[in-house]
Amino acid sequence: MQTLKPFTRVVLWLLAGLVALWLVVPTLIVIPLSFTDKASLVFPPTGWSLRWYESFFTNQQWLSALGNSLLLGVLVAVVATVLGLLAAMAMRGMANKKAVTGITAGLLAPMIVPGVVLAIGIYAVFLKLGWVGTLHGFLFAHTVLALPFTVIAITAGFAGFDDRLELAARSLGASPVKTFMKVTLPNIVPGLVSGALFAFVTSFDEVMISLFIKSPYLETLPVLMYASVTRDTDPTLAAAATVILIITTAIVLLSLLLAGRKKNA
Repeated sequence: MQTLKPFTRVVLWLLAGLVALWLVVPTLIVIPLSFTDKASLVFPPTGWSLRWYESFFTNQQWLSALGNSLLLGVLVAVVATVLGLLAAMAMRGMANKKAVTGITAGLLAPMIVPGVVLAIGIYAVFLKLGWVGTLHGFLFAHTVLALPFTVIAITAGFAGFDDRLELAARSLGASPVKTFMKVTLPNIVPGLVSGALFAFVTSFDEVMISLFIKSPYLETLPVLMYASVTRDTDPTLAAAATVILIITTAIVLLSLLLAGRKKNA
């Protein structure tokens, strides 16, 4: 493979850095906004204060929404990872490649279909089922969105797995279940963890579908933030955004770290 010249490599790194700054800097602006001493969103801040974090962590409505988002994120991560594992195993054992391609396209459809279209469809179905504003309704809707990420991560884990290890275990007398638990599962753990983390982030950040299926008794943090934007410009909103930014960034970095360890293994 032809290597890049030093000058070309430097130019590419500079361009990548500029694109990264263009994407990241607008997001990072919310951090100083959350420390402003003013009662409105003013940038740059003229003074510094922790009053808006105090407002966030002492307000029962904000804390309840944060708790709902965390609970949903964990449940979605578990359910989507289990379903993604079953789907990946099923496709792995199929000999018909066209069928595998069709199933994969169906599983990845929620990533392609516009969010508002998906939200309207889910709302119409939930309205008939009586699932609007329920925990299991949120769980089902968010799992639909998170499933493609778990399928991709787990399928990638299987792609780097040597099938001969399973054949060796079976030839030595191990049962299918024992082979999976002792040989297959330990080798795809990084893919499972990465998929679960991305499923959590997908659920934790989701706002479009949640706006359609929320109720006064159950709303997530992004939905409450959206409602806050429409009502006022309270910098508590910036504090909430910073909390989300910290949580999601930490999870994505953890996922990338696991992927890097798998690559170096």
